[in-house]
Formats: sequence, structure tokens, C-alpha cells
Amino acid sequence: MRQLADAIAEVARGGSVVDPKVVDLLVKVRSEQKPSVLDRLTDREMEVLAEIARGRNNAGIADVLYISERAVEKHINSIFTKLDLSHAGDTHRRVRAVLLYLSEGP
Repeated sequence: MRQLADAIAEVARGGSVVDPKVVDLLVKVRSEQKPSVLDRLTDREMEVLAEIARGRNNAGIADVLYISERAVEKHINSIFTKLDLSHAGDTHRRVRAVLLYLSEGP
């Protein structure tokens, strides 16, 4: 009963109260999450990858993000490198990058 009264008083003072069990659960869930390969990408690279996933070509991505096509090319090459997408002739790196984005992305 005392714990409840203390919590009410804290909230009345403008503070907040979080049950330690909730904090423990959040920490546990966070620590169990597998890091994503997409975490290697910058925010801009994620934006470029999202536009690739929408089916845009380099010119379309440049228009939407207000950057040059050359900048788009540089971001795409960086994405391929960071996602370990080799330049093998029998695979399409854009498709593989999009598949990663769709499987692990936001």
C-alpha cells in the first residue's frame, strides 16, 4: 500500500513511475534482438534503399531526394559495400538489397 501511495505522490509532483518489472522486460527484449545488417547504413542510404524498393531508378531517386544522380550512384555503391553484396555476374545487387530491406527493414 505504501508503494502505491508513493507512486501517486510522485505522479502528482509531475514525475513518472515505471514498474521495475517493465524495465527489466524492455531491457531483456532489447538485448535479445538480433542486430540488422541494415544498421550499417546511414539515414540517407536507408532513404535511397527505400526508394529503390519503391521501384525508382537513379534519376527518380535523385528527384525525390533532391540530390544529384551522381550522389545516388555513390550511395548505392556504399549500400552494396556495407551490405556485402558482391559484384557477382549472376546476381542483381539491387534486387538483393531490396530483399534485405523488405525482410529486415522498418
